[in-house]
Amino acid sequence: MNILTRILPVALILFVAGCVGPYPITPSDTGSDLQRVYAAAEANMRGLGKMRTEFSPKDAPFTYGDLVRNFERIALRNEYRITDGRFVATESQTFLRRWQGPVRIATINGVSTPKTTVQRNNSEVAKYTRRLAHLTGLDMRTTTAKDANFLVLFLNAEEQVEFADTLPDILNDISPAVVDAFRNSPRNIFCAAFAFTRPWQKGVYGNVLILVKSEHSDFMRKSCIHEEMAQAMGLTNDSLDARPSIFNDDEEFAFLTRHDEILLRMLYDPRLKAGMESYEVIPLLPAIAQDATP
Repeated sequence: MNILTRILPVALILFVAGCVGPYPITPSDTGSDLQRVYAAAEANMRGLGKMRTEFSPKDAPFTYGDLVRNFERIALRNEYRITDGRFVATESQTFLRRWQGPVRIATINGVSTPKTTVQRNNSEVAKYTRRLAHLTGLDMRTTTAKDANFLVLFLNAEEQVEFADTLPDILNDISPAVVDAFRNSPRNIFCAAFAFTRPWQKGVYGNVLILVKSEHSDFMRKSCIHEEMAQAMGLTNDSLDARPSIFNDDEEFAFLTRHDEILLRMLYDPRLKAGMESYEVIPLLPAIAQDATP
């Protein structure tokens, strides 16, 4: 799969964030079997009242205090850490991370993806890119893969392995743990984001890879786009207290909510800077939360 030639040099990965399925998936599930398992998982979640699509549900009110608390837990904590060469789900405090320069987004669809699905994937990414640009004030636009610093990949299980083999050529100094996590992504991880910082600028993103498993339905692929692209802006963690929000592993909501839009506005408030420590950020949050709320 000849995908692209290079991406700018990057530092060690700062975060990996993934949407986790509701139950284990066996190693024998492949191809159309995996599609059926993912379809069953989606039906199970929706049958339990999860994967809601409301933007501002009346049964999930939130206060300025909730926004401050949720921002601190989502933007200033890591969800994973590398231990013995592997990613381990362990929450830890960190500094503020976000984009500073232009964000150029490209979609890559595996050769197994039907043409109509390719068009749908590309359209969803382009539409969501415009929405994120409006919320953050960043210069964001879609482009070709060779000019991108933010790749959204729609790959099936076999294509994942093939693409992983190219990662050391695409990303300079990439950690073997990242390559392994991409190649061997567990099947109960529906999608994942891998973000990298510039080696000379603390907390400033330089590149992102997002993996969306193409065995999912249109609905689930769109949900993955919403969650992983938003997390790759700098909202890297999840919190079980955040509601209504896609930054919550309970999967109650499928798409970006009003609450989440406010968190993105807060993240890109000019009073905050990439690399700020939590003790510098937290005192500013009450005023920022109020100003970010329409």
